[in-house]
Amino acid sequence: MSILVENLDFSYDNHQILHGLSFEIPDGMLVNVLGPNGVGKSTLFRCILGLNQNYSGTVMVNGKDIKSLSIRERAREISYIPQTHAPVYDYEVVDAVLMATGSDLKMLSNPGPEQQKRAYDALDRIGIADFAHRMYTQISGGEQQLVLIARALAQNARTIVMDEPTSALDYGNTVRVLSCVRQLAQEGLSIIQSTHNPDHAFLYSDRTLVLKDGRIDAYGPPHDVITSELISGLYSVDVEVNSLYGDRVRICVPRSEVETQQERMNHETR
Repeated sequence: MSILVENLDFSYDNHQILHGLSFEIPDGMLVNVLGPNGVGKSTLFRCILGLNQNYSGTVMVNGKDIKSLSIRERAREISYIPQTHAPVYDYEVVDAVLMATGSDLKMLSNPGPEQQKRAYDALDRIGIADFAHRMYTQISGGEQQLVLIARALAQNARTIVMDEPTSALDYGNTVRVLSCVRQLAQEGLSIIQSTHNPDHAFLYSDRTLVLKDGRIDAYGPPHDVITSELISGLYSVDVEVNSLYGDRVRICVPRSEVETQQERMNHETR
């Protein structure tokens, strides 16, 4: 089991954010966390990563209690990809990836041939080996996200946490990043990522975890979990879930826009 969360409660200054969360993520599974702003998605991720430790309950990563691990040990089990990354100094892409291998090294030692190979292999696995000697700050936002994914791979952790990885990307880069993440899960990595787009959950996730008011509202395969009623209640927007291609694909459409388009078509045909 990659991630196991049991009865997780977390509070900030006596204000409870997470309420009794329990779920598990098997190896090789991609889970999308869906929910509006302020429901505790980032707080949950910080608990899983071991950054928030004053919680009650249990968080296990690859069979190990995250609280019991040192920073170096955590880095060997789980990696994190933020929404955006602004480096203090400019680095070549390969050097940005190479930094992820530090958990293997002794204090004050430098990366050797083994770490160099891991960095280049990670870039090649993501399909961006040609970027190796470009400057990180001179590539696009979508390309930077792919570099961060390569860095997570070079870290050699079996579990990856991604916080809204496509929030600042255009459509093409969004598809490229999410397709890459989907492929990594199929290759055996376990990935949990947050999103505000239910269509991403339909297209790319094995399971969807729905958070509402700091509680789990639903958890399971997206076709079973995501309904018109759930999304309407979650985001206070009247939507309907439509099926495409013999129900192989589903999408969420705001009913107000459907009605507006229908009225426009009726007007044009008069």
